[in-house]
Amino acid sequence: MHLAVTNRAGGIALVSIAGAIDLNTAPALRDTMHRLLDEGRTRIVVDLAGVQFCDSIGLGTFAYTRNHCEATGGFLRLAAPTPFMARLLRTVGLAGPIPVHATVTEALDPAA
Repeated sequence: MHLAVTNRAGGIALVSIAGAIDLNTAPALRDTMHRLLDEGRTRIVVDLAGVQFCDSIGLGTFAYTRNHCEATGGFLRLAAPTPFMARLLRTVGLAGPIPVHATVTEALDPAA
């Protein structure tokens, strides 16, 4: 898995992920999200376009991050999920509580 964090307009952190989020790689995602939260970065968009697989640890990380962002007036938005990720997010019930956008551009829109 490859992770990259870029700063976007409006204080939004864009986290781009490529590869599989699994037992071996999920700790890197969790550490990245914790670092952002520790820095007070609570406006986060996650680009899922390159994610082929995600296990329960990754899903739990998204849920945890969403709860902490919203508790401080921020947000977590997921963007550009692959068909696999879109189905998975709907199946486990995270799509809805966590906004899922078709594109990164849409998710970065302050009015979204």
